[in-house]
Formats: sequence, C-alpha cells, structure tokens
Amino acid sequence: MTDPLDPLDATAPLDPLAPLDPLAPLGALAPPDSIAAPDSVRCVLFDFDGPVCALFRNHPAPGVAGRLLDWLPAGVRRLVRAEDGGPVTDPQVILRAVGELDPGSALVSGLEARLTEEEVLATESAVPSPGAAELIRALGDAGVVLAVTTNNSPRAVRRYLERTGLADCFGPHIHGRTHDPHDPRRLKPHPDCLARALVSTGAAAGESVMIGDAVADFLAAKQLGIRFLGYATRESKSEVLYEVGARVAVDELPRSAQELAALADQLGRDGRLP
Repeated sequence: MTDPLDPLDATAPLDPLAPLDPLAPLGALAPPDSIAAPDSVRCVLFDFDGPVCALFRNHPAPGVAGRLLDWLPAGVRRLVRAEDGGPVTDPQVILRAVGELDPGSALVSGLEARLTEEEVLATESAVPSPGAAELIRALGDAGVVLAVTTNNSPRAVRRYLERTGLADCFGPHIHGRTHDPHDPRRLKPHPDCLARALVSTGAAAGESVMIGDAVADFLAAKQLGIRFLGYATRESKSEVLYEVGARVAVDELPRSAQELAALADQLGRDGRLP
C-alpha cells in the first residue's frame, strides 16, 4: 500500500536495492555544471519542522520520545540508544533505530502510527517560523512551485498547513515518510522524498532549491544536485551545516522571491555570505 495522503508516494519509487550511502550515486542525476541560474528557480522544497514551523515547541520532543519508548517491548527498548549512549530524546531516532532492528515488521508500523498521532497533535500548538508564511505566499504569487520534503508524517504536515491557511500554496506536493510499510532507509539523508517531489512538481533538480535546517536535508539535496539554503537560528547549527559543506546558511528566511533568487546565486559559489 502507499500513503493515501501522499498521492505521489508510488510515482517515483527508488530502487530498494540501490546503495543508500548518503553521499553516493544519486548525485549523478544532476552534475554540478547543471546548476541553474538564479532567475530559473522554478521550485522550492521546504523541510517542515524548522523552516516552516517549530513543530514540537509546545509538545516537546523528549516527552514524545519517552512515550514511544514506553510503548516498545522492554527488550527492544533496551537496544535503542542515542549516539553517545545516553537516553534518546528525538522521536525520529527511535523510529529509525527500531526500523533497522526489525524492518518491515508490525512493531515498526505500530511505532510509526503512534509517532504520526503525536505529530498531528503537535501541529495544534506548533509555532510558525518567523517569515515562513510570508515567504511561502510570496513564492506562490511569483509562480514558484512549492513542495514539502520531510521526515515527518505527511498527515501532520497537511494538518498544519490547513490550520494556517497555507495548504493551497503546496497543493498535492507534500512528501513525507511512508508508513505502510515504513522503511527507515527512505528517511533523509536518503533523497527519496526529494525525488518524489521533483516528479510531482515536474521540476528539474537544477532549477530547484531546498530550504532545510539539518545535515540530513543538505545531504539529501546534494545527492540530487539540488541547491541547498541552510536555515539556522543558532550559530552552532549554522557551523554544523558549513562543516558538512553547505555554502549558505541564514538565520532569517528570505522575505521575497527576489531575495531568495539572490541567495540562490550564492549557492553556486564557494564561501559564506558576508
């Protein structure tokens, strides 16, 4: 089955046997010299939690993670640890870890469904990112095609966009994690949701820009040759993005299509913005 809330879910499936190294082979689809000029930014891909809203600002992620862990069988729970060996406070880390321990299982599907319910609940109190709604509407008015490419549930994304009056700006182009069955290998940094967005919008990688706030966003965009604009409200976050190779990171979203186009011009050059 496919995700009924992600109508392009099965339109452009990536080969499940293809290498999943976040820096390998899909980048060949769009070599660097195919990067488009700034006046040909036809499509903008938004990560959701961060660039569009603070999803868990009032429904804290550590609490969600705790409830997911409590639901898991004790034997599985003991195997789920953060990279530093400590307790896990990120729900996505739990989902990915359990998916790798028991891929394609009813346990993974049940866990994903519970995370989706938590995300949907979180949308009711999510805080809009400053300037996000204005940029989204400005891009739409300028004829730029918009899509969401996220590791969150497309159901939660659509709920938030409907609540905030932004759903029409994105139309059907909401591409999140799939859930039946859920495959954690398809979460970013794998570029699956970005590839589905390019198919649904009809845009080429070289005429697209992704706005994201995480290393996984950058790596997914890099594999497809999509220009990446980092969004980082903390200096520590922007430094991490620069360390992995991002060329531009901003602490405020552009205010217009023209400002985004100017930033896109920087994405084809080395170095940071002044």
